[in-house]
Amino acid sequence: MPSSSYINRELSWIEFNQRVLSEAQRPEKPLLERVKFLAISASNLDEFFQVRVGGLTLLKSAGSRTKDIAGMTPLQQLNAIRKRISQHITDQYTLYTDTLLPALHEQEIHISSVNAVDPSLVDNLKERFIEEVLPLLSPIAYEDTSKDDDAFPAPILPAMTLIVACELSIKNKAKSKRVVFVPITEIIERFIHIDKGSARYAIPVEDLICHFISELFPSESLHSHGVFRITRNGDIAVQEEDAIDLAGEMEEVLSARKTSNTVRLEVQSGCSRVIEKVIKQVTLAAPEQIYRIHGPLALSDFMQFAFIPGHDTLKSVQWEPQSPPSIDYANSIFDEISKKDIFLYHPYHSFDPVVRLLEEAASDDQVLSIKQVLYRTAKNSRIIDALIRAAHNGKQVTVLVELKARFDEARNLLRAEELQRAGVQIVYGVKGLKTHAKITLVIRKENNSIKRYCHFGTGNYNESTAKLYTDASILTAREDFGTDASLIFNAITGRSKLLQTKRILPAPTHMKKRILQLINSEAARAKAGEKASITAKVNSLQDKDIINALYNASKQGVKIRLNIRGICCLKPGKRNEAKNIEVISVIDYYLEHARIFQFYAGGKKLTFISSADWMTRNLEKRIELMVPIVDKKIKAALTEILDAAFLDNQQAHRILTDGDSQRVENKKERFRMQEHLQATAEKAAKTQTRKRNTTFEAHKPHD
Repeated sequence: MPSSSYINRELSWIEFNQRVLSEAQRPEKPLLERVKFLAISASNLDEFFQVRVGGLTLLKSAGSRTKDIAGMTPLQQLNAIRKRISQHITDQYTLYTDTLLPALHEQEIHISSVNAVDPSLVDNLKERFIEEVLPLLSPIAYEDTSKDDDAFPAPILPAMTLIVACELSIKNKAKSKRVVFVPITEIIERFIHIDKGSARYAIPVEDLICHFISELFPSESLHSHGVFRITRNGDIAVQEEDAIDLAGEMEEVLSARKTSNTVRLEVQSGCSRVIEKVIKQVTLAAPEQIYRIHGPLALSDFMQFAFIPGHDTLKSVQWEPQSPPSIDYANSIFDEISKKDIFLYHPYHSFDPVVRLLEEAASDDQVLSIKQVLYRTAKNSRIIDALIRAAHNGKQVTVLVELKARFDEARNLLRAEELQRAGVQIVYGVKGLKTHAKITLVIRKENNSIKRYCHFGTGNYNESTAKLYTDASILTAREDFGTDASLIFNAITGRSKLLQTKRILPAPTHMKKRILQLINSEAARAKAGEKASITAKVNSLQDKDIINALYNASKQGVKIRLNIRGICCLKPGKRNEAKNIEVISVIDYYLEHARIFQFYAGGKKLTFISSADWMTRNLEKRIELMVPIVDKKIKAALTEILDAAFLDNQQAHRILTDGDSQRVENKKERFRMQEHLQATAEKAAKTQTRKRNTTFEAHKPHD
């Protein structure tokens, strides 16, 4: 296929983030929900610069002219990104300044400077600044090294942190001017909140610092100031070929990120020329890396306004996770899994059954062993607590902690040390690969034989994100699934060759090959005049081989429906190879995260859940799992989820030929996928509660 048949990955991602921002632009949405989506779009953009722009910058610096599947070199991609991102940032700040800020003021939520608040509040603000902010500030003096060889080297300023640059001089001595940097560490709250009557004022801490600068430098005057933020390259990988101590190597990677090259410099408008010149000298930012921002920096910090107390009418109605109707909590979780496969679709279904499996296993005398892969975990994790308790109770506990989970490396290092101290056998991933599989195996002795209980999922073992991300998972005691789980763990922890599995399809050894076989089988059926279809839900589609196979299947007449939240390098349209492909993206209250694949297969409807997206990195460079669904009821539930996305006329966007998006138009009959799935979960839970309340079960004598 020519490069014109594909969409550039980075530009496709920016269009995804534009869809996120579009949720903040919708006037019918509750105000604080709109603020939340604006903050999410800013947070997404921060990571994009750290990782994707960081990686491309390294390639450009190395002189690489290798083209991506869309035919663009690293330099061409960086130029295209800057042009598109500049418009994206303009959209963010136009929305904030012209719409959201005035709307917040109307609701008496005032994001204000000290000068704009009621004068009666200034003394209170000064007192709070002295008590809450001042003790945590650590100013860094700057010396111009270009004029003095003996001067101290330029300071290394922290990344992703607001920094106030102040031009000061001793009072009445104008020639004594100097520049001082005041970093605002993450332990300092971004806003100082203060109430007066029904009004709430939120004062940015950077404004407080400038207003009360005399408390920090009592003998000096402030001539000018500027607020800026540095984004450094976060795409720094451990050199595994030379790594003897992987944990130690990861600590070096974390340290290297603190001093890596600048990939973005944000400077708040109004910054004086003197201050901006100094900032450029210190950060070594190239002109094309500088973004002048007309508004407050770090809009991601505005997420806190979505959760301020009160103002419930300005927030979306909170949906509550439901108890899965297939589980009777009066029984042991092992008894429930033994009866049938249990399907969970979080967060419509509570994550509690997964946690309960581990907590019950930790104290169950019949449990011999627990094995689990941890990629990202919650801050205060009940799962970690259960694993520690299991080890203390004498269980054999083996945990693979993936240290290469980007931006979670530090937390995972601490978690691994904590588990290791408790006696848990720790494995630090697999050399050359990231372990992204979501799998738990509990081995129990029952009736003098071994029985295996498994959990397979599409999302992380993280109780916090399980309330925010949609993910599918199953709990099963099927013998063949348990056997495969043991083989997979033995291969991962023992670093041995993975033998042929019966059911589970792992990457990088089997998954991609099987997906291509399934796509090509549908193409062959369509060519023979049979009904053929593919429906898939993934976060991203980038792998060229998968895209080409889908194009070929489309040409043969296969009906292909793709629900892709983020990156989509496949180019839809009326061309012959794409005419039978429909691509939509759903952006809503929950982050769409589940990966579900279904192939018509002559009416058998082969259905899978997976930890992997259809990206080359997932299919060829990570340990991932694709799990077939055997139970007919679970298969039907997944089919309903897949179909619901294509009925959505409230939150769905259609991906266009150029990679841009178009919101699916409202029809007479309103349908919102997430709302429908929540209502379905609530109805099923209520029905099951009524059934249990009206069913009487007699105790039977034991044999």
